[in-house]
Amino acid sequence: MIPLQVLIRPSVISGRVRAPPSKSYSHRAIIAASMTDGECVVKNVSKSNDVIATINACKKFGASIIEEGDGLIISGFSTPKVPDDVVNVQNSGTTLRIMTGVSCLVKDGYVVLTGDESIRRRPMQPLLDALNMLGGECWSTRLNGCAPIIVKGSGLKGGNAWMTGSISSQFVSSILFSSPKALNDTTLIIQGDLVSRPYVDSTINVLEQFGIRIKREGYKVFHIPSQQNFKPARFTVPGDFGLASFMMVAALMTDGSVIVEGLSQDLPQADAAIVDILIKMGANVKLDYGSGRVMVSGSGKLRGGSFNLSDSPDLLPVLAVLATKCEGTLEITGVEHARVKESDRVSALAHTLSKIGMNVRESTDGLSITQGKLVKHAVLDPRGDHRLFMAYCLLGLILEEGCTVIGAESASVSYPNFLEDLASLGAKFELRSSD
Repeated sequence: MIPLQVLIRPSVISGRVRAPPSKSYSHRAIIAASMTDGECVVKNVSKSNDVIATINACKKFGASIIEEGDGLIISGFSTPKVPDDVVNVQNSGTTLRIMTGVSCLVKDGYVVLTGDESIRRRPMQPLLDALNMLGGECWSTRLNGCAPIIVKGSGLKGGNAWMTGSISSQFVSSILFSSPKALNDTTLIIQGDLVSRPYVDSTINVLEQFGIRIKREGYKVFHIPSQQNFKPARFTVPGDFGLASFMMVAALMTDGSVIVEGLSQDLPQADAAIVDILIKMGANVKLDYGSGRVMVSGSGKLRGGSFNLSDSPDLLPVLAVLATKCEGTLEITGVEHARVKESDRVSALAHTLSKIGMNVRESTDGLSITQGKLVKHAVLDPRGDHRLFMAYCLLGLILEEGCTVIGAESASVSYPNFLEDLASLGAKFELRSSD
């Protein structure tokens, strides 16, 4: 693929757009359907690269997955087979972590899971330790707690496991997906506070729809009965609040007006918090969940404030760039775990916002941002991070001469139609080769 950069010019964002399908729910529904012993239908599936990685991984373990319209027909494997090749999850942390747990359920043989350079830096050791406590055998090839990961398939015995909650809730989701097939009941105990808690709610919601029972004591203790079977189901993926937030914030930054369709609160989503955050900042937001619409319009400055994004760290980039529209200080806390995403998002945003003229103070777990004198134009590097790329594009809408953002191809990781949707709302831009 030829690297691309995009020159975003000042524009007003207005119109109507449909929220892209939830990447998080697409992952979970596809994996759950693949673990049944029957036929399932998953509708409104994300076509992002991350979800394609999950589809390919499930196929390697024996699932039959056929595309039909906007969805998938999936015939599951019940018991996963040994893949005939390395499982390459590309840039998808969700795929790596959940499928590492699934790999333990292979009866005999070894599974190797790896991914791109970013994935090979992301922490895995707490999950590996917990799976090993439950009778699995898995380790990092470099003994550094990161991919490539080797799993010796022999099933899980169950029992008790302990895990830190401070790094990623995906570790918990992995145990919740794999331990229902364990020989004995499983109890997972979370040490410290669990970050990104709504993602665990999403996992449990999907598992329940596929017939799996989970007992819990808040976010501290999870009890998973053993020898359960995933039951075939039909599942419709909701629109993604986190990805839709880029269009909402673009309208606010440019004093435009946007209607985002296809959003629902029927299923828990961490990034649905964006709606309440924007309202607290003084944005004009109208909700009509009966028709699946959120309407956002901008007219002047917003209020700053302090927001803890511990449960919704993926909102960090889009909220941080909205600081350019705020009077007073915008403080974002609770996002130390965003340092081990596709990039160190806290550090990257501090650097970029300072570069364009904002006043930024970086702390261990967040940012404090106040207005400054914005530069006329900037060349911005999102370090291959899809959410940083999309956030930086919004900055080009308000800089006097726009901005050039490197790595346009990264948007396909989560939101393949990002630039097309932005253009449909009035964004002016040019795509160029980075050569």
